[in-house]
Amino acid sequence: MAHEVRRGVPWPYPNNQFPQNLGMVVQRTVIEGTEPARVAIHWADGDWTVADDVNDPNGNAMVVCVEHLVTADDTFAALAAMPPETQAFRQDLAKP
Repeated sequence: MAHEVRRGVPWPYPNNQFPQNLGMVVQRTVIEGTEPARVAIHWADGDWTVADDVNDPNGNAMVVCVEHLVTADDTFAALAAMPPETQAFRQDLAKP
């Protein structure tokens, strides 16, 4: 079922949880599961970008709801507490 994707939602999020249907620009390799999410950027305007930190993401990304990322990797939910203008990098894939 299709639904509206929300972008640029003001932060902080209630209870440090991502809002339902929050859209993020996600590299295809991450959403398809070929590469893990290694970089998350929370931009000043409230948008998010998630990348694999291996491939060039330009033109190879799509907007997806954060629920899909959390379903694939529940450690991603902790990033809801990350303020705008912040980047998170994952060096060890065994750790959040």
